Amino acid sequence: MQTAPSVDEKRYLIAGIDTGKTSAIACLDLDGNVVYTAAEKYGGIGWFTSTLSSIGTPVIIATDKSKADSTISKLAAIFDSVLFTPHRDISVRKKNEMRSGTEVESTHERDALAAAMSAYNAYRNKLDQADRLARQGNFADNARLKAMVIKKYSMHDVMTDAKRGKRFVR
Repeated sequence: MQTAPSVDEKRYLIAGIDTGKTSAIACLDLDGNVVYTAAEKYGGIGWFTSTLSSIGTPVIIATDKSKADSTISKLAAIFDSVLFTPHRDISVRKKNEMRSGTEVESTHERDALAAAMSAYNAYRNKLDQADRLARQGNFADNARLKAMVIKKYSMHDVMTDAKRGKRFVR
């Protein structure tokens, strides 16, 4: 899954990041679908930033480690994203279970994908609730509603402000 969408197809993302000598990104949309995976040898913060910017707007930057390294923390700050870390490092066994059915080209992409999926699972109930509310209220931009819920805004306030033309997420 190596192609980024065109600028007209920007979307809100949950981005799993794996740093190291070989770096990787795995992105999910806010419905939990894998939309992008890639790895780059010696990929640093510039590669992460330009790649993520070309795909969409990361709402969550996630790691598979219980403590985020400085690159991941910087990315979350650059994109004004929520930083997600699991309570414990995700085991290799769990990473392999999580990626089941999804083809990735390297262990680095697998790790990034596990981070993104773990973050999605942590927010899944709130995202489902936002989906239901958007459908009930005929709110057309449910992806933006989900993004704002992740950023701790009230669903009701986001929907009310949208009707007034106010926008929170870039």
